[in-house]
Amino acid sequence: MILPIVAYGDPVLKRLAKDISESYPKLESLIENMFETMYAAAGVGLAAPQIGLNIRLFIIDAAPFAEDEEETEENRLLLKSFKKVFINAEILKEDGEEWVFNEGCLSIPDVREDVVRPEHLRMRYFDENFVEKEEEFTGMAARIIQHEYDHIEGILFTDHLSPLRKQMLKGRLNGISKGKVKVEYRMRFPNLKK
Repeated sequence: MILPIVAYGDPVLKRLAKDISESYPKLESLIENMFETMYAAAGVGLAAPQIGLNIRLFIIDAAPFAEDEEETEENRLLLKSFKKVFINAEILKEDGEEWVFNEGCLSIPDVREDVVRPEHLRMRYFDENFVEKEEEFTGMAARIIQHEYDHIEGILFTDHLSPLRKQMLKGRLNGISKGKVKVEYRMRFPNLKK
């Protein structure tokens, strides 16, 4: 089932999400619905707060980035098969050279900005079967994880921008919260006048 994606301005996007247990109700169907929702919106990641749930769950399918000609052949192969579920994730370490990438977000349509993030991370999380994992990620895979991880921490990519850049985007962001944006996927707008 395709779920509506919560738009910028909804308080759930700014809350620290809560851990869940293996007995979380209908977890398997929630994950399936999140993938269906993400694909319908042409995204590469989706976090539970973006569908209105204040829980520490996000999904990723980096396959679209595998077509980027700037990626090495090794990275393209990695990204093509990089489809994962992250539950109760915790970043243990971020390091390496910081690099800039132009990020966007399904909750903030039609806004893309350069964001600086470190190139490596180590994290602990549970997969969809509640098997605990500790892994390292690098490059684009790390970037996508960092963006989605921010969502479960109540952080948006716009929070990484300079005060001046945020001020310049204020009108557009307010417009998004009021539904003044064209999107090709279902959205829920917090400040839409009924």
